[in-house]
Amino acid sequence: MTNLKEGDKAPIFKGVDQSGNKVSLSDLKGKKVILYFYPKDMTPGCTAQACNLRDNYTDLLKKGYAVVGVSTDGEKSHQKFAEKYDLPFPLLADEDRKIVEQYGVWGEKKFMGKVYDGTHRTTFLINENGVIDKIISKPDTKNHTEEILEIWK
Repeated sequence: MTNLKEGDKAPIFKGVDQSGNKVSLSDLKGKKVILYFYPKDMTPGCTAQACNLRDNYTDLLKKGYAVVGVSTDGEKSHQKFAEKYDLPFPLLADEDRKIVEQYGVWGEKKFMGKVYDGTHRTTFLINENGVIDKIISKPDTKNHTEEILEIWK
């Protein structure tokens, strides 16, 4: 789906998280960034993925990783999602779809015979130099941290 490839420079994103904080890729320079795009707050797959990252967040921080989630839901929706599931990492509100389009994860989807546009669940592993090390195009929502740690040993 995305036009980006492993080895490409990651597009510089800027957004506002669930607490109103501004977050950009530039702010995370020198860290490995787990930038994960997900379709919708409070849905089963998105909740499983976020909770898996939450449950392993301390280990990810110890390894120097930053976790940033992005969906086209608004700041208030992200606030409720983060509060309900005690999510410790920023969730960027991308209501204008700038970030999802920058990363090429917005497009046609099919669900139960319906065709619609939406966010394709995708994770970008961006190294300390801002280069995409790996693109996970169909993350295992329940075991996402394990997938990431297998790649970034």
